[in-house]
Amino acid sequence: MKLLRVGAKGEERPGMLDAGGLIRDLSGVVGDIAGHTLSDDGLDRLRGLDPVLLPEIPAGTRIGPCVGRVGKFICIGLNYSDHAAETGSKVPREPIVFMKATSAICGPNDPVYIPRGAEKTDWEVELAFVIGKRAKYVAEEEALSHVAGYCVANDVSERHFQVERSGQWTKGKSADHFGPVGPWLVTRDEVADPQNLGLWLDVNGERRQTGSTATMVFGVAFLVSYLSRFMTLEPGDIVATGTPPGVGMGMKPPQFLRAGDVIELGVEGLGRQRQVCMDDPG
Repeated sequence: MKLLRVGAKGEERPGMLDAGGLIRDLSGVVGDIAGHTLSDDGLDRLRGLDPVLLPEIPAGTRIGPCVGRVGKFICIGLNYSDHAAETGSKVPREPIVFMKATSAICGPNDPVYIPRGAEKTDWEVELAFVIGKRAKYVAEEEALSHVAGYCVANDVSERHFQVERSGQWTKGKSADHFGPVGPWLVTRDEVADPQNLGLWLDVNGERRQTGSTATMVFGVAFLVSYLSRFMTLEPGDIVATGTPPGVGMGMKPPQFLRAGDVIELGVEGLGRQRQVCMDDPG
């Protein structure tokens, strides 16, 4: 299934993409794509529906973040060896874990806001997974059963804040609209192998990133198990798994986003995003 949330910001209602690509309204069935809806039982209930019998949502309605009530937005840094090389970093021995503020989350086609004082705003296409079942001290062989599904994420980053102003990475990752997710959540039964998905990103029509999740240093199952040793993962938590090479800071000379730039990105089988960059309206 492909599940999504549509409507004005803060007023999104749940939906399902039918076989013909039409969005069907799930608000009469579930309150949101969140909480128990993400469990195996909740998803099985939705699979039992006939989408044709659900109301159609008009084309052109804004698509919001594909998951609601996100408790944690966790990110993994330098999780592709070739990306680590382009940044001049060593491949990590253990996952580099940092948080992105949940206030950064926005829809897949919402603008990317360039914050005040920014100098080096960058792009990062990533595979993200969403937790569907509480995970604590989970064995790797059982880890994927705790995943509800997968989606596209753009881990937008302000490198000046992240790298040059000391402290943790979080402040360079958490500006408003620095976390586009979606367009939809693809349930795990429709993703045969999360470690065999192509990723791509264009800026102003020029290809910047091309990669495959096959080259991730730490795969999804390992990450679920690893993270669950240090924190309890709850339904609705999002984990962005790192980016392949081709980010702006790795280019020679480096290139960064400016107001008016257009970012397009996608992950194989999970849809695509499009964002226009603009100065943060405050």
